[in-house]
Amino acid sequence: MSKDKIICQNLKVAYGEKVIIKSADFSVKENDIFIIMGGSGSGKSSLLRVLTGLMPPVGGTFYINGVDYPKADNVQKLEIMKKVGILYQSGGLFSSMTLAENIALPLQKYSDYPADVIDELVNLKLSLVGLGGFGDYYPAEISGGMKKRAGLARALALDPEIVYFDEPSAGLDPVSSARLDSLMKDINQNLGTTLVVVTHELESIFSIGTNSVFLDAESKTITAQGNPKELLKNPPNETVYNFLTRGKADEKRTK
Repeated sequence: MSKDKIICQNLKVAYGEKVIIKSADFSVKENDIFIIMGGSGSGKSSLLRVLTGLMPPVGGTFYINGVDYPKADNVQKLEIMKKVGILYQSGGLFSSMTLAENIALPLQKYSDYPADVIDELVNLKLSLVGLGGFGDYYPAEISGGMKKRAGLARALALDPEIVYFDEPSAGLDPVSSARLDSLMKDINQNLGTTLVVVTHELESIFSIGTNSVFLDAESKTITAQGNPKELLKNPPNETVYNFLTRGKADEKRTK
């Protein structure tokens, strides 16, 4: 049975007096491709900010690999985050650095590998995402889809157990988006990496998702959990069904 990589218990997210999520309870299993979905203003990106340690929850807690993250000290948090990668919506590459330099940065900062080994690892990560031979290019010299893949290569630099994705398909054409989805599935299946993906793209949700939560903007809670395809077949409420069918509630539900 797969173990829990992330457990959220009664998690509350807010900015000052403005409550974004009243309560969230869910777990992410090892080797999941876990989708965080919901409409605009439901708190998807805010939840991701909490899970990546960029902001603290105002209530409840969450565990990463069994460690109560908000209560952990800075040394523990650093060790946890060394096992976590993040692909930002824009790719998050440093524009003044080549792709190779971008990917080498976390290895230089958080590993003891010598320079020649780091160079080999950088080339390996670039090849893994289909960018072999592009190490000397700068972000401005490549396409949006390539930037996302380069950002993913950097997220994988330290061989993380968990990788977070913030709207990975944003700004991509359908072909580039499908290619990124395929790459994410390959990484999940071949490397055993657990993926946590914030997205509203239905094609990606159904293509890659093995489990999910639906954040409801009105109730500020989770109103559905499970495999997205199963939620489409047996939606727990009209809001979830409308989201998963782009509002085509009058169409016949998938059998």
